[in-house]
Amino acid sequence: GQVVPGFGHAVLRKTDPRYTCQREFAMKHMPDDPLVKLVLRLYDIVPPVLLEHGRAKNPWPNVDAHSGVLLRHYGLNEMNYYTVLFGVSRALGVLASLTWDRAYGLPLERPKSMSTEGLMKF
Repeated sequence: GQVVPGFGHAVLRKTDPRYTCQREFAMKHMPDDPLVKLVLRLYDIVPPVLLEHGRAKNPWPNVDAHSGVLLRHYGLNEMNYYTVLFGVSRALGVLASLTWDRAYGLPLERPKSMSTEGLMKF
């Protein structure tokens, strides 16, 4: 009954698109990295095992399944900073959304409510 870090998501019921983006980047730019190879293999192994044992409603990888490997590849080996970086990136995303809201005089909104393309047409 323990959580498997990097698998499952509170909202999504499919592979996290952020994971997919990181996976594609890693396959293109660092296909020979041993940790990248491991993460790519886990994508094939872990979800079926979790489903078979009824351990997860959503056994698909989330952004955490790949982000640490990318950070480590580029020299950030202090794992204590991974959560800090996640928080900073989340804050920057919210700030960008708020900036657009203010620029267009819009009320606060969820990021999924309107795309950048939609804003540009607005």
